[in-house]
Amino acid sequence: MEPSGGEQEPGAVRLLDLPWEDVLLPHVLNRVPLRQLLRLQRVSRAFRALVQLHLAGLRRFDAAQVGPQIPRAALARLLRDAEGLQELALAPCHEWLSDEDLVPVLARNPQLRSVALAGCGQLSRRALGALAEGCPRLQRLSLAHCDWVDGLALRGLADRCPALEELDLTACRQLKDEAIVYLAQRRGAGLRSLSLAVNANVGDAAVQELARNCPELQHLDLTGCLRVGSDGVRTLAEYCPALRSLRVRHCHHVAESSLSRLRKRGVDIDVEPPLHQALVLLQDMAGFAPFVNLQV
Repeated sequence: MEPSGGEQEPGAVRLLDLPWEDVLLPHVLNRVPLRQLLRLQRVSRAFRALVQLHLAGLRRFDAAQVGPQIPRAALARLLRDAEGLQELALAPCHEWLSDEDLVPVLARNPQLRSVALAGCGQLSRRALGALAEGCPRLQRLSLAHCDWVDGLALRGLADRCPALEELDLTACRQLKDEAIVYLAQRRGAGLRSLSLAVNANVGDAAVQELARNCPELQHLDLTGCLRVGSDGVRTLAEYCPALRSLRVRHCHHVAESSLSRLRKRGVDIDVEPPLHQALVLLQDMAGFAPFVNLQV
C-alpha cells in the first residue's frame, strides 16, 4: 500500500517483490482463474512476465475457464510457452481450431495424458496423427462430434497409444464395425470407458469384439446405435465382468431378456424394465401410483 503522496510506506512489501517461484507461482497464481490472468498481464510488463512464467508451467489447460468463446490469438498467447501440459481441453475453440493451431501445441507437450477436442470439426486426420505419434502417454481422449474421424484415423490412434483407457467417439459417424473391431483388438485390454453413441453404422459385430477383448471395460455408451441388438448385449454380459454402466437408449433391437443378466449384477442401465415403464404410464394415466405386488 502507498500513502496519498505516492511514496511507499516503510516496511511495505509489493506483490511483485515476493519470491516468484517459491510464493507467487505455487500459492497465488495457481488460485487465479485463467480469465483473470489475461487481465492481470495487461497491468504492466512485470505482471506480463509473471503470468507468462506461470502459463509456461501449466499442467492443465481448459479453454472453458477463459470463457465460452476464446479468440485464436488469445489461445496462441496462453499456450505459447507451455511445455509440460498433461491435460488439454479445447471444446470452446471448436468453431475455428485447425491443424495449424493444434499440432504445434501437441509437439511441445508430449506428456499429455488427457485431450478433449469435442466438436472441433475443422481438424483433420493430421492432428490425430500428431497426437498419436507425439503423445505416447495419452490415456483419455474425446473426439465427440468430430465428423472427420474415420477408420484410418482411428487405426493410427489404436496403433500408437498403448496407454489409452477412455475414448469418446460420440457421433463420429464415419466409423464402422471394422474400425471398432481393430480398436478392440489393438487396445481392448486397457480400455475402461468407450462411447460409440449416435452411430448407426455400429452393430453387434463391433460390440461382440469389444466384449471379447475388453475385460476391464466399465462404461459403454451405445445410445442411438440402431444396429446394435440383443446378441451384442449378451456377449457383454458374458465377457465383461467389470462393466458398471451401459447406455442403450434408442437401441430398439435390444430386448429386456438380454439386459436382465446385467441388471442382476447391478450394472447401471439407462433403459427401465418394461414393467416399470408400464407402471409409470399407468400412473400418468390414472393420476396415482397403483399398488402392484411385484413378488407374485
